[in-house]
Formats: sequence, structure tokens, C-alpha cells
Amino acid sequence: MPPLQLAGIRQFLGGSCYVIFFILRGEKWPDKKQWQSILILGCLNFLLSNGLTTWGVKYISAGLAAIIGAIFPLWLVVINLFGPRVKISAKAVIGLLIGFGGVCIIFYEHLQDFLIADFRFGIILSLIATWSWALGTFYTKKQARQFNPYFSLGLQMCVSGLTLITISGVSGNIIPLTAIAWQSWLAIGYLVVFGSVISFIAYLYALQNLSTEQTSIYAYINPIVAMLLGWMIFDEKLTIFIAIGGAVALAGVYLVNKAYKTPSASMPEPEGV
Repeated sequence: MPPLQLAGIRQFLGGSCYVIFFILRGEKWPDKKQWQSILILGCLNFLLSNGLTTWGVKYISAGLAAIIGAIFPLWLVVINLFGPRVKISAKAVIGLLIGFGGVCIIFYEHLQDFLIADFRFGIILSLIATWSWALGTFYTKKQARQFNPYFSLGLQMCVSGLTLITISGVSGNIIPLTAIAWQSWLAIGYLVVFGSVISFIAYLYALQNLSTEQTSIYAYINPIVAMLLGWMIFDEKLTIFIAIGGAVALAGVYLVNKAYKTPSASMPEPEGV
């Protein structure tokens, strides 16, 4: 499937699950000001971040994409430096750097992908996606009090999903729904249920109850999980780089958690959720 069409269908179906749920519960629709935040977040979190990530992996390896994705927490630290009256623990910064170093060790054998010219476009797309996700994370935390963040999430996905499908159609990079293989529909179904519904509920809940830096450490765990699943399901080899890198990444996670031991309650749980 064309990557933007895939991302668009996944987002629209995932967002529809949220929207239908809250419509049935009689949730109040956002006002004009809230819609402005929803559209901004939809652009940052899904249209750019998820859309460009899906497009980028067409050109770069999974290992390289995982490394770029793991840079995301570092952008959070950089953005925090420009915030008013924000003090970042040195231990947290060191932990984030160590964690990223561990991810680099894990994918040391894949770093030659950086030298392949055809992959550079994918690298640029993936970098823009990580910047967009970092900005979206901060904006989500800031705007969550104004509107039910879970309902907002569904509206964001619906709007961005329809936009991506439209872009695919206008650019000609689209195929008829009847031409999509059943294996692809199964993959889309998995992404909708686990990647769009369950995972984003967990992510928003983490943002409500933990600091932004603590929440961001998931980016270090993703590559480790990916390599373990590859070993279990596809018989991919586990190397010494994976073992050492995994230990280093987890050490970084430990330092971040120790630096931010007290959970942040800056995003209140919406009523009825």
C-alpha cells in the first residue's frame, strides 16, 4: 500500500473508535477555541509525526528508523531548555544520553545505512517526525485541561487521517480499497486496536501522571522490544551489541526514573474516563 494511504486509513479508523465511544456517552463537542488546539495537535501528532514516519520507513531500514525515533526524548530536553523557569536535573539529562547511547549500540551493525544516499530522504522525514512528536507532546500536556484529551485524540486522528487520504488521492499515490490484500487489512486492524487505541490511551495516561521526561523513555524500550520480537518470531539473531546496548539503555531509563521520582499531576483525568 502507498504509505500515506496506509497511515490515513489507520488513523481514521482508530480515531473513529474514540469519536463513536464519546458520542454514545453524550460527550460535549469542542468549541471554536478547542477546535484550534485539536487541529494543531492533529497536524503535529499524526499528520506530520505518524504520516512522515510511515513514509520514511519506505526508504530506510527498521534499525535506522528506531535510532532516529529514540532521539525523540532528547528533543524534549532541548525544548525544555527554552521554557520559562524550567530546571532540568543533570541526572535526567545524563540518563537520556546514556539511554540513547544504548540504542545506538543495539543498532551498531545497521549504522552503515547512513551511508546509503537513497536513504537520506527517509532520514529527513523521520527526523521531522520526531521533532513534530516532541512539540506535540508538550502542546498536549499544555492544552489537556481545556478539553477531554481522549476525545480530542480521536478527533485529531479522524481529521489527520482524512487529510492524509486526500493527499494520497491528489498525488495519485492511492489504490482502490478492493485492491488492498487481506494481509494488509489484518495489519491495519492490528495498528488500529493496539497502535492507535490501546497505546495512545496508555500514553495519555502516562502524560497525566508522570513527567514529560519519564513518559519519553518509552522511545528507548521500543527498539529493544522490536529486536526481541524479531528473535522470537522471525528467528533473527541476538548479538552481543543487543545485549550490551539493552543493558546500557535500561541504565539510562533507571537514571531518568530516579531523577523524576515524584509523578507529575499536570494533566487531570477527565471525568467519566
